[in-house]
Amino acid sequence: MLSRISMWILNMLGWSVQADLPEVKKFVAIAAPHTSNWDFPLGILAAKAMRIEIHWMGKHTLFRWPYGRSFRAIGGTPVHRDHGQNYIQQMANLFTEHEELILALAPEGTRSKTDHWKTGFHYIARAANVPVLMCYLDFANKQVGVGGLFYPTDDIEADFHQIRQFYQSRRGHNPDQESLIQVKQKQTPADY
Repeated sequence: MLSRISMWILNMLGWSVQADLPEVKKFVAIAAPHTSNWDFPLGILAAKAMRIEIHWMGKHTLFRWPYGRSFRAIGGTPVHRDHGQNYIQQMANLFTEHEELILALAPEGTRSKTDHWKTGFHYIARAANVPVLMCYLDFANKQVGVGGLFYPTDDIEADFHQIRQFYQSRRGHNPDQESLIQVKQKQTPADY
């Protein structure tokens, strides 16, 4: 019932869903481009429409009263990114604790343009020995899409090349805010 209602809402808003869901029971789902506050509710609606139960991580401060209970109810997992907490290991441990788990992340990490993506999704998937599934919200075509499953390798640059190819034609709500799909460049002493 919730699936049909969610799909009806998406259709009423002019959106379609293109899903190629994998057979695996555990994976990290990355969603991009992330340029608007609309990304979150559309992503939750799409997950409900596809009948998939996702978990997502957010700053622990988001889970305070009065929103904490609601965020947990729709799959939110609070993460402490301060005080030396290893959030990659926290998330990898979730995969060990569950027989089925879809962890959804927005690797841009912000709705503002940056010169790189955060690589935590890659390290979480490698630590948990699970694949990465690429998902998108293409506002230009009003389409939510799922596809492009891969297992991350030791060669993060090659993996990011594959990711860039998948997302090259997808546009966010604010295209000028789309972050570059690349690993953060290391600073050298000359950069200081």
